[in-house]
Amino acid sequence: QFQIRSIPTVYAMFQGQLVADLTSARTESALRTTIDQLLRQLPIEGEAQAQEAELEPLIAMGEQVLGEGDVERALSIFDQLFEMAPEHPGVLSGRVRALIAAGAQEEAEAALAALPEDVAKRPEIERARAALALAQSAPAVDDLAPLEAAVAANPDDLQAQFDLANAQMAAGNRDAAADGFLAITAKDREWNEGAARQQLLKLFEVVGLEDPWVSAQRRRLSAILFG
Repeated sequence: QFQIRSIPTVYAMFQGQLVADLTSARTESALRTTIDQLLRQLPIEGEAQAQEAELEPLIAMGEQVLGEGDVERALSIFDQLFEMAPEHPGVLSGRVRALIAAGAQEEAEAALAALPEDVAKRPEIERARAALALAQSAPAVDDLAPLEAAVAANPDDLQAQFDLANAQMAAGNRDAAADGFLAITAKDREWNEGAARQQLLKLFEVVGLEDPWVSAQRRRLSAILFG
């Protein structure tokens, strides 16, 4: 328990120990400032820290479900978390990416546009923004067979291979998409101003730069570029 006592000097006690002499704080404003500084130094868990501890495993669960491709359940999880913490960047990022995976790009775009400026600059939001940009540049295709046939008929048609990789990415097959983008880069790294490499880097950002899958693909890319 945090207490302030005056006998007749003013000092602060924390867990039975003297932690500060507040006698020099002559005004209410000075006293409040001193106390605020003191609270930041003491191991006191505030409401924000408690909420963060509560949300962390729930966000992780939502991310896992989204990563496994259960979009409907992931969106349900993030919608519930959004009700609890409507300005938490991790919650917002997960919800936007779940909306994109569900095909609700306009709703995802509106959610990003409505963010407060300080939240919009967070790295988690940049990941969501990258996911939206990637989805807009690689729209879903109902039937991959024609694209697969075009690549099979002419393996040197890099545009056809690029279109197929984009479609595979939109369908959630990131392994096949990465293989396609890497194959294009290996054949001509400067094709279409490095479009394949740039698209692959966007995919890395969406998946998460700390993800083991991304680390493995980055090693493959480095081998092509610098090997």
